[in-house]
Amino acid sequence: MELLKLLSANEIVAQALAFLLLLGILRAVFWKRFLKVLDDRRERIASEFKMIESARQETERIRQDYEKKLGDIDETARNRMQEAINEGRRIADEIRDNASKEGDKLVENARITIKADLAKAKEEIKNEMVDLVIDVAGKVVQEKLSEEEDKKLVEYFIKESETKR
Repeated sequence: MELLKLLSANEIVAQALAFLLLLGILRAVFWKRFLKVLDDRRERIASEFKMIESARQETERIRQDYEKKLGDIDETARNRMQEAINEGRRIADEIRDNASKEGDKLVENARITIKADLAKAKEEIKNEMVDLVIDVAGKVVQEKLSEEEDKKLVEYFIKESETKR
C-alpha cells in the first residue's frame, strides 16, 4: 500500500496512457514483423517435421529392401546348397556304379583265371595219373611195353572212364 501512496493518480494515468500509446505504436510498426517471424518459425518447424517423416519413410523403405535382399541371398544359398548336395549324390552314385563294374570285371577275370588254372591242374593230374598208372601197370605186368604204347593205352582207359561218367 505504501507504494500506491508514492504514486499520484496523474502519474498512474500518464503511465497507462504511455503504455497504451507504446502498445499502439508497437502494434502498428512491429506486430506484423513479429507475427511474420512466428509464422516463418512455424513453417520451418512444419517443414522439418515433413523432412523427418520422409527420412523415416526412406529408412523404412531401405530396411525393407535390405530384408528382401537378405531373403534373396538366403534363398540363393539354399538353392546352391541343394545343387551341391544333388551333385554330390550324383558323383557318389557314379563312383558306386564304377566300383560295381570294376568289381564285376575282377570277379569275371578271377573266374576265367580259375577256370584256366583248373583246366591246367586237371591236365597235370591227368598226366601224373598216366605216369602213375604206367608205373603201377608195369610193376603188375612185369613186362613193359614201349613207353609210347603204355601212354596210349592209359590215355585210352582214362578217356573211357571219363565218357562213362
